Amino acid sequence: MEKCREKREWGEKVSRLGGMVRIEKVLTDKVAPGWKEKKVQGEEKARGEGKASGEKRSQGKERVSKGGGRGFRRGRGEGQDREEQLSKDQGKGRVDKERVEELGWVEEHGRNKAGKQREEQTPGEKKGRGQGKGRGVGKVWAQDPEKGEARYRTRYQGSSHVARCPAMYPAGPAWPKLRVLRAMWALLAVLLAPGRLWAKEDIQECIWHVVLIKFEAVGEEGRSDRFFDLEPLETLDSVFSLLVDAPTDQNEKYLGFPYYLKINYSCGGESSEAQVRKGHLTGLKPLVLVTFQSPVNFHRWKIEQLQIQMEGAPFRSKERCNAEEVCAMSWYTPMPIKNGSVVMYVDVSSNGLGPFIQNKRFHVNINGFLQKQQDNTLQFTVGNEIFNLIPRYFINVPSRPLWHTVGQTPVLILGGIPDEKSVLLTDTSFTDFFLVELNIDSCWVGSFYCPQASFTATIYDAIATESTLFIRQNQLVYYFTGTYVTLHESNQGSGSWVRVLANECIKKLCPVYAHSNGSEYVMALTTGKREGYVHFGTITGFESSEPQEVLPCSPPVVVGNYLAILYTIPEFIPDARGLEFLMLLGTESHTTFLMVPKGMFYNQYSNLLYIWGNFLLQSYNYENFIYLADFPKEQSIKYLVNSFRGDMAIVTETEEIWYLLEGSYRMYKLFPSRGWEVHINLQVMHQSSVYTPNETMVTLFYEDTKLYQLVYLMKNQQGQLVKRHVPVEQLLMYQQLSNHYFFERQGSHLTLSFTNFCPFSVMRLRDLPNPQVYSRQERYQARPPRVVEPSGFHSENSLAVYQGLVYYLLCLHSEYHKVDAWRGPGLVRGGPYADPVHDSTWRWSNKKQDQDYYFYLASNSQSPGNVYIDMASYEKIYDLKADYELPERIFLDKGTSYVFSVFLSVGGQSLEFTPERVLTSEELKSTVDLGVVLADPGCIEAVVRQKFLINRNSVLFRVTLSDKRSCFDQGLSGHHLLETSMLLKVAGAVGHCFQNTHQGPRMQGNLMVPVLIGCPPGKRLAFDITYTLQYNRLQNKHYFDCVRVDPEMPCFLFRDVFYPFFLIQDLVTGDSGSFQGSYVLKVVGGGPTLDTIREYSEEEIYRFNSPLDKTHSLIWTTKNTTTTKDSAFNIMSHQSLGIEWLCLENSPCYDTIPHTIFAPEFFFKVLVSNRGVDKSTYCDYQLIFLLHIHGLPLSAKRAFFILMVSSSVFIGLVTLYIIFCLLLPVMVKAWNSLRWKINNIIMSESYYTYTSPSRNCSGTSETRSTVSSRVGSSDSSKVAEANQRAPEQTWKKKPLVT
Repeated sequence: MEKCREKREWGEKVSRLGGMVRIEKVLTDKVAPGWKEKKVQGEEKARGEGKASGEKRSQGKERVSKGGGRGFRRGRGEGQDREEQLSKDQGKGRVDKERVEELGWVEEHGRNKAGKQREEQTPGEKKGRGQGKGRGVGKVWAQDPEKGEARYRTRYQGSSHVARCPAMYPAGPAWPKLRVLRAMWALLAVLLAPGRLWAKEDIQECIWHVVLIKFEAVGEEGRSDRFFDLEPLETLDSVFSLLVDAPTDQNEKYLGFPYYLKINYSCGGESSEAQVRKGHLTGLKPLVLVTFQSPVNFHRWKIEQLQIQMEGAPFRSKERCNAEEVCAMSWYTPMPIKNGSVVMYVDVSSNGLGPFIQNKRFHVNINGFLQKQQDNTLQFTVGNEIFNLIPRYFINVPSRPLWHTVGQTPVLILGGIPDEKSVLLTDTSFTDFFLVELNIDSCWVGSFYCPQASFTATIYDAIATESTLFIRQNQLVYYFTGTYVTLHESNQGSGSWVRVLANECIKKLCPVYAHSNGSEYVMALTTGKREGYVHFGTITGFESSEPQEVLPCSPPVVVGNYLAILYTIPEFIPDARGLEFLMLLGTESHTTFLMVPKGMFYNQYSNLLYIWGNFLLQSYNYENFIYLADFPKEQSIKYLVNSFRGDMAIVTETEEIWYLLEGSYRMYKLFPSRGWEVHINLQVMHQSSVYTPNETMVTLFYEDTKLYQLVYLMKNQQGQLVKRHVPVEQLLMYQQLSNHYFFERQGSHLTLSFTNFCPFSVMRLRDLPNPQVYSRQERYQARPPRVVEPSGFHSENSLAVYQGLVYYLLCLHSEYHKVDAWRGPGLVRGGPYADPVHDSTWRWSNKKQDQDYYFYLASNSQSPGNVYIDMASYEKIYDLKADYELPERIFLDKGTSYVFSVFLSVGGQSLEFTPERVLTSEELKSTVDLGVVLADPGCIEAVVRQKFLINRNSVLFRVTLSDKRSCFDQGLSGHHLLETSMLLKVAGAVGHCFQNTHQGPRMQGNLMVPVLIGCPPGKRLAFDITYTLQYNRLQNKHYFDCVRVDPEMPCFLFRDVFYPFFLIQDLVTGDSGSFQGSYVLKVVGGGPTLDTIREYSEEEIYRFNSPLDKTHSLIWTTKNTTTTKDSAFNIMSHQSLGIEWLCLENSPCYDTIPHTIFAPEFFFKVLVSNRGVDKSTYCDYQLIFLLHIHGLPLSAKRAFFILMVSSSVFIGLVTLYIIFCLLLPVMVKAWNSLRWKINNIIMSESYYTYTSPSRNCSGTSETRSTVSSRVGSSDSSKVAEANQRAPEQTWKKKPLVT
C-alpha cells in the first residue's frame, strides 16, 4: 500500500518489551470528529500543529522522538482534487461498525480533572521517557444522538485530527468505477484487526503446549506418548514409606497414574528456554483443569460431572546442561483416569503472574485401538499406519462429514480417501492424526439381489461411537470395538473387523448424534430389492447388537425411537417473493425448480427438524414447516453440522459454507464472501502458515461451540493437513461493514462512516446464581506438595507423591459415592449411613489436627522426603462463582427455577461520553426488547420483567426460568432426563451485534442454553443415623446399644419404637438437609447374622410389610393410616409416629434362636423409596441399608420350653439345697460316731496284737500304748483314758514268772 497523498497521520509505537525498540506504523485517525468534537476542534488542531513540546513535522518523512515518546508523520499532496472527486461519488451502503467501549478499547491519555497531562508509565519506562517528548494516543468511540451514527475518532493529548485519505491503493479486490472504494479494503484490514496491528504488538501472543508422557519418562525432552495404558502404578510404596511425619496413612496402599501432563508455552510462535525460565522466575504457574466426560452407559457407571483442578509442578529437564541451576524446564501434573470416562478435556490457564497467556483447551482421550508389541512399540489394532500423505488423497476430493456421537467419542475417524481402504484417525480432535489402512477383507459381491454398478476400496461412511467404530465399503458394513478397561472392566476388544448385515445391501450409514437410555445408535439404509428399509443398531457398553429391521417409509422422519410419515414435501420449491422465510400452508405459489430432498437433521435440545436438499425447511412441531428463502435454490446441500448450542453450518456440493443461527431465518454465506476475502488479506499480512492460495477442505465440524476446518494445504510443492478455526463472527462483521457504509461531507472533504445496526451497545449478564447448583459440576482441588529445596524445583519422588495424593483423592471420591448397603462383614465407607461430615475427604482431613507440626518440620527443613503436604491443598470445592456467563447446561428439578438478569444499554459506555438527551421509557422500550424462546413451553416457562434505568439509557430484564411440574415422572439421579433448551434473543441483534474480547469478536444478543428436566445428578438419600439416635433416645427416654458395640452400625432395641430419619445429600454443593417428602419402607431381606442375610422374594416382601397381610407374617407396623393407592404398603414421612417391631409367627425374625447367653439379634435389610408417593421432587430415591435390632422376643412355645427347663433345674437345685441344709447336722453327728467306733475297733485290735507277758514287754506295751494314746488323744479323751486303764487290768490278770 502506497503512502497517502492527502493529509493523514501515522502514530509510532515504541515497544520496550525485552529491552528492544520496535517502531510500528499505526493509522491513528480513522474518521471525522465525533459528536461534540467540533467545538474544540480548532483549539485541539492548533495545539496539534506544533505547540506541544518535542513535536516536529516534516513532509513525507518519519520522525521518532529520541526521548522515548511517540512521534508521527504527515504526508502532503494534491488532496483538494481528490476530495472534490469523492464528493461526487458518495457510497450508498452503510456498514455497522461495532461499539467496543465496554471492553476497554478506550486508550485515553488526555488530561485529568485539573487540566494537567496524565502520565501513565509502565515499569521500566519511567527513566526512558522524557516529559513533553511525545503525546499518547487515545481511541474513543462517539455517537451522534440525533442520527444514531457511530464514529471513531482518535485523540492526542491536547490534539485531535481528522483522517483524510481518499487516495489509498487497494489491499484487496478492486472495485470498478469507484476508485475510492478500493481504499476501504485497506482501511477495513487495519480497522478490523484491533490489537493485532498495534494494540497487541506490545504483548507477545503466547500459547500453551501440553503433551502426554509416561510416568518413567518425566524430564525427557522431545517425547510424547499415546494415551492407551490404563493400569495404575504400584511402585509408590517406597516413596510413601519415607513420609513418616506426614499426613499420610502408612497402612494405605498408594497407587499412581501411568501418565503425566507436560506443560510448556511459547511466544510469537517460537519456543524459548529463556522465556519459560523467565515465566517461572516471575511466578508463573499453569493451572490445569481436567474434566471427565460422563459415560453413555449409566446402568453400569454413575452419572456425574467431575473436575479436578491441579497446579503445575516445575521440574528441570534431564538433558545435559552447563548452567548452574537450570537450562530447560517444564511443568508437570498427573494425568488422572476415572472409571467410566474415556473422554477428558484439559483446560490450561495462568495464575495471573508472568506473561499473558490465553486459556487453551486440549482433548486428551484414551485410544483403545492401540496395542503394545513385543518391542514396546505401538501398533493400531484396526489396521496399519501409513506415513505418506499423498496429495491425490485430498486434492480435488470433495469434503465429507465427520460423524460421531457428540461429546462421547474419544477416537474420530474420517473416510473418503479415494480408491483406498484407509481412514484418518485421531484421538485429539485432529490436533494430530494418523492415516490408517484398515484390515478388512473387502469381499464385495454384486448380484441381482444387490446390484453394484462399480466397486471401489473407498471407505464411504465412517461413524465413531464411545468404544466402537463403524464403516461402510460398497454394500458391506463392519464394526470394531476398542479395548477400554475403564468402560468394560476387562481387556476384551475386537480382534478384527466384524461384518454385520451380511444378507443386506446397504447403501448408506447414518449417525445418531445423541445417545439416550444408556445406549448409542446407528442407522443403515438399504438398497436393491429391499429399498426403503431402515435398520437400527444399538451399542450398549461392550456389546453391539445386530441392527433391527424397521418398516419401510418414504422418506423417513426420525422422531425419538420410531419412524413416521409426518410431512409430505412439496414437488416444487416455493416462491418467497423477496421474503426471508415463508410458512408453508399449501396456498403459496411455487417456482419451476423441483424440490430434491437429500437428508434430515434433528436437534433434540431445540426440537428443530430440518429437511434439506436444494432447499432448507425447518419445523418446531414436525407439522408446520418454514421455508428459508436465503438459501439459493441453484445450490444443493451436501451435509450440515450443528454445535447443539444454537449454531449450524451448511456445506453445499460446490463447497460453499453457509451459516444459520437457530431461532432466526437469516442465512449468511461465509465462503466465498467479501468477509472471507478481508479475512484472507489480513492473514496474508500476518504471514499466516495455515492459509495458502491452493487448499482443499477435507471436512467441517464443531468443537466446543467453535467451527473448525480440516484443510489440505499445498505450499512450495509440499502438502500439509491442518486444522484451523473458522472465525464466523469476524466474517460476519467484515461482511456487514463491507455492505453498509456511507460517506459524509465534513466541510470540504468526505469521511467514511459505518452504520451500526445493533440495537444496544452493551449487554451484560447480572445476578447469576452460583453455577454448581444448576450445572451439577463437582470440582476437586489438588496442588502439588511443596518441596524443601530452595530452587523450588521438584524431584521425581515429589512428583510421585503428587501422583499418589491425586489418586488417593479420587479414590475417596469414588468410595464416598458408592451406595452399596454392605460389603462383607461391615459397611462401605460413604455408604447408606450418612457420615458425620458431608464431605468425601473428611476422614482424610482428620489429620489436619497435626498440620501445625507438619508445618514446623517444613519450616526447619526437616520434612520427610523433602516434601511438605498441605492438607488445605486437597479438598472439594463447593462455592464456585459464576463467570459472567450462563452455565454450560441447566438441570431443573421439580418446581425449581433459574433466575438471572440481562442488562442492555443503548448509550455508549465511554467514561467521557455523556449523552445530551436521556431517552424516555417508551423510547427505550421501542429500541431494545428481549425475547425468550422455549423448545418445550409445556414443560418449562419463562417470565421476563423489565426495569427501565432512564438515567443510564439502559433496560434491566429479570428472567425467571421455571419447571412447570408436568413433563416428567420420577427417575434415578441423572437418568432419563428430558432434554430441552432456552434461547434468549434480543430483537434485531442476529448478525449485527458483536463483542470484542481478547480472544476475538464474539456474537451477542443470542444465548442458547440446554435445559435438562428431571432428577439432577449428584443427589442421594442417606440414613441419618446421628439424628435418629438422638431422637430415639429422646422419645424412648433411654437407649440400649448392643453388648458388642459397632460404631459403624449402632443397634436398636426391639421393644422401643423406632423413629427413622433420612437426609438428602447433594454431592455437588455439599448441602445436606432432612428429607421432608413421603416414602415407603420395606424390609427386603435379613438374617440373624451378617453372613446369613438373604434376599426375600416379592411375595415374602408383601407378606412381611403389607398391612393387608392375613398370614401373621408382619415384621413391623405403624400407627400411620396413610397408605399407597392400593393400600398395599404404609406411607411414611419425617412426621410419622414411628415403627413398632412385631416379628409375628410367620415372619423370618420370629423365634430367633440366641447363639449366646444374650438376647437374640437380627439384621434387617431395609429398602426406602419415594417412588409414586412423593410429589415434591422428580428424584426416585432408593436406599437400601442394614438395621441391627437386638432384644428380640422368643416364641411362646420356645419360651415355655425354656421356662420349664429353667424351672425344673431351679427347683431341683433348690430341693437339693434344702435337703442338704436339713440333713447336714445329723450327717455330721453320724459321721463322728461312725468314726469313733472305727477308731475303737482299730485300737482294740492293735492292743491285743502287740501286748507282751513280761513287764519289759509290759513296759514296752506301756510305751506303745502311750504312743497310741498320744495319737488318739486328738480324737477323743475317752479313748486316752481307756488306754491308761488297760495295762493295769492286764497286769493283775497275768501271774508272775519266776
